[in-house]
Order: sequence, then structure tokens, then C-alpha cells
Amino acid sequence: MPQLNPSPWFIILVFSWMVFLIVAPTKVMGHKFNNEPTTQATQTTTTNPWNWPWH
Repeated sequence: MPQLNPSPWFIILVFSWMVFLIVAPTKVMGHKFNNEPTTQATQTTTTNPWNWPWH
């Protein structure tokens, strides 16, 4: 049964994991995002209370 011979399949497994662990992350991390996140202002706005006549 040739499928039990690990000689040709082990090198295919090693090369495929090398692609997944070395080549693919560098290509994915090389992408640039168009909309970079920006920090918002830390100042809080003051609100005026409403003086409603409740009578």
C-alpha cells in the first residue's frame, strides 16, 4: 500500500507548513489599511441642565 509510505508525504507536509508559517503571514501583514484609526479628543463637553418648571 503506497499511501503508508511517509517518504513523499512528509516533505509535502513540511513545505506546506513552511508556506503557511513563513510566506502567508508576511503577505497578509504587508497589506495597508485605507482607514487608519484615529484617537478621539479627551476633552469632555459641558452640558447645561434644563430648568423645567414642574409645577
